[in-house]
Amino acid sequence: MIKKKKKKSYTSVYALGQYISMSTHKARRVIDQIRGRSYEEALMILELMPYRGCYPIFKLVYSAAANASHNKGFKETNLVISKAEVNQGNTVKKLKPRARGRSYPIKRPTCHITIVLEDISFDQQYEEYLMYLKNPGCRNEKINLPCYETYSSGGLWDKK
Repeated sequence: MIKKKKKKSYTSVYALGQYISMSTHKARRVIDQIRGRSYEEALMILELMPYRGCYPIFKLVYSAAANASHNKGFKETNLVISKAEVNQGNTVKKLKPRARGRSYPIKRPTCHITIVLEDISFDQQYEEYLMYLKNPGCRNEKINLPCYETYSSGGLWDKK
């Protein structure tokens, strides 16, 4: 059996929260609201939403941004939540005593939440570079590359 190696992504970081005491349905209700949004917008949404599941997700998003700025040196203004997923964890089972010596089972679901942040500044620079390659006659001030015009600069068609 051959194992495939994952490609290292140089523009993304993640934070993983495991065994969070919450149902997966309740966590997905919150996660669906912030997926694809910018980091700052996601924090504002999580602060203002009335659900109990917002606080652990808020902490995870904040932790992922701290990982991005500390480990890779990304700016928080360029971060976007590219992937956010919730998986089911273990169910904690307890017994609650009831009348006449009976017991009643209590099931507390847990979930695992993964937040992936991506730096979009690299993608914007790459798109600007591709636009430059498609139209080299037009100079872009954001990219400091030389702009050559082949006809007037004595290049290919210069006959002497």
